[in-house]
Amino acid sequence: MPELPEVETIVRDLAPLITGARIVHARAGWPRMIVHPAADEFPEAIRGRVIEAVGRRAKWIVIELSGGLVLVIGVRMTGQVFVVPSGAPADRHVHLVIGLEDGRELRLRDMRKFARVGVYRRLPDGGLGGWAAPGAEESEPGDPFRRHGPEPLDERFTLGVFRRRLRARRGRLKPLLLDQKFVAGIGNIYADEALWRARLHPLRTVGTLAPADERRLYRAIREVLAEAIERRGSSVDDYTAPSGDGEMQEHLAVYQRTALPCLRCGRGLRRIALGGRGTHFCSWCQRLPAADRAGTAALLREERRSPGVRAGRDTEATRRAAATRRAQARRGIRWTELPAGEGVVGLRPGEGR
Repeated sequence: MPELPEVETIVRDLAPLITGARIVHARAGWPRMIVHPAADEFPEAIRGRVIEAVGRRAKWIVIELSGGLVLVIGVRMTGQVFVVPSGAPADRHVHLVIGLEDGRELRLRDMRKFARVGVYRRLPDGGLGGWAAPGAEESEPGDPFRRHGPEPLDERFTLGVFRRRLRARRGRLKPLLLDQKFVAGIGNIYADEALWRARLHPLRTVGTLAPADERRLYRAIREVLAEAIERRGSSVDDYTAPSGDGEMQEHLAVYQRTALPCLRCGRGLRRIALGGRGTHFCSWCQRLPAADRAGTAALLREERRSPGVRAGRDTEATRRAAATRRAQARRGIRWTELPAGEGVVGLRPGEGR
């Protein structure tokens, strides 16, 4: 699933392309994608609105519209957002089309139909509330972000704030970092990477952390997210952005590197399943304190062991290549691969027309 850096990259690509554009129509080919308002009310809710700004909250794209409305898009696991001329080829995985007055279209493509879209009104306190068509009874589904934690790269998210939130929680570090109520936007990839950078085991409990551990984890979270944004995110599986793929996947230290040498100590990296997620770490650099070892023995025994570093390298390379082939077979041609003349990605108003 695209995480904070990937969604931030999409937002930064989209902003110069669609800010100031007026929406003239919308059609949703998969009504269940629309979470608010009712799917048949969605086109009218945004028709005629001007896109005033494009931002992000957690793993959601947040598009500010004229008249105090907000369009939110959660790309989830396989959603892809792009902007093309209205005549550009489409395929059966494009489930939402938003037509712009200048002849372009904002399209949401999602092979597995996990993406979600909603329209809300901006409240005076900055939160979001329900929207209803004129003359209809107003519904109040609530702010979709009301339970999200702070943004980890926000300047207000200081070490002190992090410490207070951390010390108020219990449990193991990896599940905590994935909890969007704790901190917004972190997912499986960057939780593993931040813990490796901080030299903290993913199964370590919060109560065993010293102040120095808290400081290292805080810095590691912010550093890895900032680096991933700079590198346009990690293009693993189906993620890509309007202006193309990211390169952070080439710089990951532990994620999807099972049995390969740790970049610090050279020992083989390990992988366990934790909460249904693959969790990658170095058992030498990220040691568990004695207090946590008894409670984690069963989890660590269930690890799928690799016969060795070299075999692990071959297995990992083979697995990645197979995953890439499967993704390409599923998705068909990407808009970034369209032949010249059939449609150009990311055209600004007046360009190439």
